[in-house]
Amino acid sequence: MVALTTDANLAGSRVSARVVAATVAGNAIEFYDFLCFSFFSVYIAKAYFPGGDDFSGLLKTLAIFWSGFFFRPLGGIVIGAYADRAGRRPAMLLTIALITLGTLGLVCIPSYATIGAAAPVLLVVFRIIQGFALGGEVGPASVYLVEASPAHRRGFYGSWQIASQGLAILAGGLVGVALSLVLTQQQLYAWGWRLPFGLCIALIPLAFFLRNQMEETLEPRKPDAAPQEGLGRYSGYLALGVLIIIGGTVSTYVGNYMTTFAATTLKLSPTVSLSATAVGGASIFVLSLLGGWLGDRFGRKPLVILPRLALMLLIVPLFKWTYSSPSATTLWLTSIAVSGLTAMSAGISLVILPELLPRHIRATGFAIVYAVGVAIFGGSTQLVVAWLANITGDPAAPAWYVVVTSLCTVGAALALPETRGRSIN
Repeated sequence: MVALTTDANLAGSRVSARVVAATVAGNAIEFYDFLCFSFFSVYIAKAYFPGGDDFSGLLKTLAIFWSGFFFRPLGGIVIGAYADRAGRRPAMLLTIALITLGTLGLVCIPSYATIGAAAPVLLVVFRIIQGFALGGEVGPASVYLVEASPAHRRGFYGSWQIASQGLAILAGGLVGVALSLVLTQQQLYAWGWRLPFGLCIALIPLAFFLRNQMEETLEPRKPDAAPQEGLGRYSGYLALGVLIIIGGTVSTYVGNYMTTFAATTLKLSPTVSLSATAVGGASIFVLSLLGGWLGDRFGRKPLVILPRLALMLLIVPLFKWTYSSPSATTLWLTSIAVSGLTAMSAGISLVILPELLPRHIRATGFAIVYAVGVAIFGGSTQLVVAWLANITGDPAAPAWYVVVTSLCTVGAALALPETRGRSIN
């Protein structure tokens, strides 16, 4: 029988390293697979859209990147509901299996030159599978971290959700830099971009093994229990949750866009451009955990709002500086500020909604909020900022987009109640 871990029996204990490792490993691998498409979009564009100009091919590739986001809400609803019914662990095992299928497909799809129009069609199919899997991953994984942690450490442990995404981005950046150093440009365009996806497939069995050992946190419902309330009663919290996600997801994907920005606008070398991804990932990992730790001490709302306000003030000048003085130094400093401040705010913001929702709808509700916010704004961010930069000629166009959407997050955070110290039972 699977052991049951509850707030009561964990309140005075330390969360085992295996719990964090199992959740983080699977989450990081799934995000790595999903985001690698963004990191190598310039190369994928050449493989599947060889005709026309480079910018047109890039926009088509980024549109396919967006297609994976459309199915994230569906994955959130289906797998989130499964997690609230069958348990968090079975749901997280299912998402690992699905992401394996999607990633394997990306590795194996022949180029446009080999199979013609079927190539981009298959690319969309496997991106949809990845999107469905990732939409179902975030809810159960985030909720599990909150439920399995002591009440006074929920902010810190919950922030590992964003920290694991930082690890994924860091890994993608390091792999990209390594490939740019050992492969020629021609090799990267021909087949080198497939290697990061293939590398991840080899690590998936480890994540599956770790998750299979996890303890379950969903309490079984007693037959004589009172009828449970549905999501409708919490629609206000859910709507505010989507607004919280909007600012975080836009600035996250603008941070991820720095690699494309460096390569296409700043005309920096592939090694320097891809290094921005690694630098941004490292800052996400460190500052998301710092934000979670501070959120356990000073409250959730200050740590959502203050880093977001700092980012709104800094991001436009930083983008203008990077454009006027393109170099590794200016690129790295801008990446650190954008990704780090975003992570400090986002890490703790993902803890608030699970603390506000009852256990029996927690995974479904959170998954829907996260997937909807990311599907609408996350997937479109790189497409929107590439288009804005092209038609306006303003290198700070991505920064202004972050400022506008960050206002939504600040307003929503002010409207939500403080949840530090709140019972989640």
